[in-house]
Amino acid sequence: MSDRLTDPALSASTSTPPAGSPTAAHRALPDATRRRARYATMALFFIAGMMYASWGVHVPTVRDKFHLSAAMLSYALFAVAGGSIAAMTTIGGWIARVGSRRACLAGGFTMAVCGALILVVPYYWMLLVVLAVFGIGMATLDVSMNAEASAVEEAIGRPIMSALHGMFSLGGMAGAAIGGALLARGMAPALHLFLASALAALVLWVACPAVLPHVPHATHGEHAKTGNRWRTPALWALGGVALIALIAEGAMYDWATVYMRDVVVSTPALASAAYAAFSGGMAVARFAGDAVRARFGAPQLVLASASLACAGMIGALVLPYSLTALTGFTLMGLGLANMMPVLFAAAARVKGIHAAEGLAHVAGIAYFGLLFGPVVIGAITQVTNLTVGLAVVALCAALVAFAGPKVLRRLGI
Repeated sequence: MSDRLTDPALSASTSTPPAGSPTAAHRALPDATRRRARYATMALFFIAGMMYASWGVHVPTVRDKFHLSAAMLSYALFAVAGGSIAAMTTIGGWIARVGSRRACLAGGFTMAVCGALILVVPYYWMLLVVLAVFGIGMATLDVSMNAEASAVEEAIGRPIMSALHGMFSLGGMAGAAIGGALLARGMAPALHLFLASALAALVLWVACPAVLPHVPHATHGEHAKTGNRWRTPALWALGGVALIALIAEGAMYDWATVYMRDVVVSTPALASAAYAAFSGGMAVARFAGDAVRARFGAPQLVLASASLACAGMIGALVLPYSLTALTGFTLMGLGLANMMPVLFAAAARVKGIHAAEGLAHVAGIAYFGLLFGPVVIGAITQVTNLTVGLAVVALCAALVAFAGPKVLRRLGI
């Protein structure tokens, strides 16, 4: 079976690129340089997942330290998403100008510094500020490393986007599992976050020099990319589906551990295993996603995956026991795994739009899912309970199964 996708979006990107284009310049680089760029990008995705997991494991810790109600905890989660969305409104054009290498360094180091401070600040308002800046750093790293992933995919001439997102999931699984083990052995939560942040900063420092060199897009002529992303219907359609999918994914990151602690009534170590199960399911499906998408197509992959995620969430809610909840979270991970890779790959190749700007637009819309999702779930939980609140996740998966394939087919993907 060919390792190239058969859908028009990637077929166009893997054909002979115009002379002087960034894709042509990257393909002209030595094989060793492109290979190092791929490994560096894998490392960036891994440490991003590790840091997000390290924060996710400590959501209950933050709640307990600051004595937060469900609503106040939602505001803390809101701060992360709010910072991310604020960054998304401007960073696309900036990344297009300075390149992925500088953007990854800036975003990654901001993320690492704030991660180390989350459990150190003494007051709730300081926590909100740190989490907002943490969100800005995460968003900057997110868009820049996805733009780099698109460039590497085009440079080597075969699909790797899902596998690179699989590295994010592996990082999440490792961060959650190791974090849970260290906490079970009595490590102070603040020390754990400091060590995770230091490791992230070290990986950034080593990996970023191998990122593909920045090649500015032409500003005039036939290869110019001057489209207005705010007036591109394709990006709004992709962003709408991504928003719904990220409500579900963000809820798992933010509330899975809380669900295990409060509803399943598990130990802290087992609660962390829920996050690891979800991230592990995502990793497995993402490493298989490129081949599956090549054989069956993106619409079919989205339909089957979203349906599986819906079934997994319903199972975890209907049967709130350790084994069934962990199984349901694993199925959620398997089902949600390839949503962002498929949608981001499409956004990076929308005609007339720079990859970073297309990604920033779709990711910015999607991050509203992180903004409103936790708040909505927290509000529902405050009035009813967390089981009813997380039913929103199952509903989102069902909506993606219905709308996602239609949007992709309409875009010719």
